[in-house]
Order: sequence, then structure tokens, then C-alpha cells
Amino acid sequence: MKIQQGALVVAAVAALIGVPLFGGMALADNKHVSEAIEHSKEAVSHGKQGHADALVQHAEGALKHAQAAQKDMKNPHLDEGVKHLQEAVEHGKAGHADVATKHAEAAVTHLSEVK
Repeated sequence: MKIQQGALVVAAVAALIGVPLFGGMALADNKHVSEAIEHSKEAVSHGKQGHADALVQHAEGALKHAQAAQKDMKNPHLDEGVKHLQEAVEHGKAGHADVATKHAEAAVTHLSEVK
């Protein structure tokens, strides 16, 4: 009986220590997603100011990170985020800051849902 209680205590302590450690590893895996979100937000900010060229720079940076994240994980929100970033770049290069901004905003929304 005493051995079982000892094993239970060891398992509980291991769970308390292990969950934060492995949780941190999950955050490290999502570093590309975090970077993609930050660049996408910058793209939105510049797009709202009508700066299509700066929007394109940040959307391209976000796209690189989002595509790198796709190599590590499969997620439909990540896929949609990539599609919207591609559209943001395309419209931004055409000088359509307003349309590009809408796509960058959609990218932020989808990328924020990646778990």
C-alpha cells in the first residue's frame, strides 16, 4: 500500500514538472507562427496608412515564417493564413493597399487560431 502511495506522489510531481516543460516546447514549435502574426500585424498597420510597399515587406516576412511553420505542422488555419498572405503580397505589389490590408487582417485572424 505504501509503495503505491509513493508511486502516486512521484507521478503527480512528474506531471506538475513535465507539463510546463513540454508546454514550453510547444511554444518553441510555434515561434514561426508568432513571428508570422507579428509581421502580419505590421502589414495591417502599414496598409491602413496606405503604405503598400511597407505592407508588402511585412507580408512577405510573415509569409516566410508561416511557410516555415507549415513544414513543422499541419493546420487548416495556418494554410488559410498563408493564402491570405500571398494575396496581401500580390495586391500590395499592385498598389492596392486597401485590399491587401483586408487579406493581411484575415491572415492575422487565421494565424491567431493556430494551436
